[in-house]
Amino acid sequence: MHTLEQLRAGQLAGLRRLKLSCGLTEFPTEIFDLADSLEILDLSGNALSTLPADLPRLHKLRIIFCSDNLFTTLPAVLGSCLALSMIGFKANRIRHVPAAALPPRLRWLTLTDNCIEAMPDALGNCGQLQKLMLAGNCLSDLPVSLAHCQQLELVRIAANRFTALPACLLSLPRLSWLAYAGNPCTEAQELAALDNADMAGVAWPRLQLAQQLGEGASGVIYRARLDGRDDVAVKIFKGAMTSDGLPRSEMAACVSAGGHAGLIPILGILDGHPQQAMGLVMPLIDSAFRNLAGPPSLDSCTRDVYADGLQFSASQALALAHGIASAVRQLHARGIVHGDLYAHNILHAHAGDCLLGDFGAASMFQSASPQAAALQGIEARAFGVLLGELIAHADMPLPALQALMDTCLQEEVLRRPRFDVIERILREMLPA
Repeated sequence: MHTLEQLRAGQLAGLRRLKLSCGLTEFPTEIFDLADSLEILDLSGNALSTLPADLPRLHKLRIIFCSDNLFTTLPAVLGSCLALSMIGFKANRIRHVPAAALPPRLRWLTLTDNCIEAMPDALGNCGQLQKLMLAGNCLSDLPVSLAHCQQLELVRIAANRFTALPACLLSLPRLSWLAYAGNPCTEAQELAALDNADMAGVAWPRLQLAQQLGEGASGVIYRARLDGRDDVAVKIFKGAMTSDGLPRSEMAACVSAGGHAGLIPILGILDGHPQQAMGLVMPLIDSAFRNLAGPPSLDSCTRDVYADGLQFSASQALALAHGIASAVRQLHARGIVHGDLYAHNILHAHAGDCLLGDFGAASMFQSASPQAAALQGIEARAFGVLLGELIAHADMPLPALQALMDTCLQEEVLRRPRFDVIERILREMLPA
């Protein structure tokens, strides 16, 4: 975090990344002194409602974040910033997105938690767009021109007003990660899942919370003692909009997933939290488990970041692939797409033991619906990406895994294999 005083004193000369959060109501003109170096500008957490018309003077600007401000319109001047590829205006009051606001190199657009009712047709002109985050708005449709965004890989449209999934999404050749829960088209299924959950409630007084174990977009996980004797993990949902969707939708998917060796079990649903927060009680995970990778970076956009030097044996890579495929097969059989099938949501240990976690982007579907096959095909592509990463980190060539990867990555969505087929192929690859 930088200060306005540092900026005005000229102490930030040559800076590539500037972050100012100090109650700003106007854009500080001193930022233009950094025009020859500034690439990332973060003005989140202020009280801004406009950007200056001469913003393109920041000719190296690649990324701008203005979340948690007071914008009601996405500034049209953004479209004139020719190097700009990433825009983040989360949690403002945006109702209008002008076509002029979309720069030609746009790869990543985040407008989560606003009041947007329609996106411009010009969105389809963003040929380099890879990531589109629109959860928590008032959208009931997307422009059909979005079908031209052939590089689009990740879409978040949860918690809007969609009564049906936009057809323009379901045939995109590279779409791999789609979250659409919390819309009218899924609400009945989610509510039924929560109402019919065959799961015990765990009263809040039975838990003694200890240290925090982790935090994600949707909630905070604590170590806790249950009834004074059993160590458990408790996930308390934040109860607010996240980049993926609503905590209620995540709860519905979690309680519907069922028991599986590759999924973290649910011991019970939290009952009687003092602030009425929702929560889940789960067993503690063995400390030997670690995240398979880190989440995508600003530069990698849609690709996870693996630790330098990470390498798997052929048997470990195959065990990981099979374990995840088996878990996803069960999810699909129960009408759930994970929506975020990434290495950073996979815990692994020992000789390929693995657990698929983080259901924040999970969505429910009717198995008999016309969209079911396409939704499963989209998730097959995400698995193909994961296979490619496992192959890249294996200590020897894996031609059979490569062939399966190619099948999962083929451009025609409906020709990709279902997970019952994927799981069987991988099971047959495992050493006897």
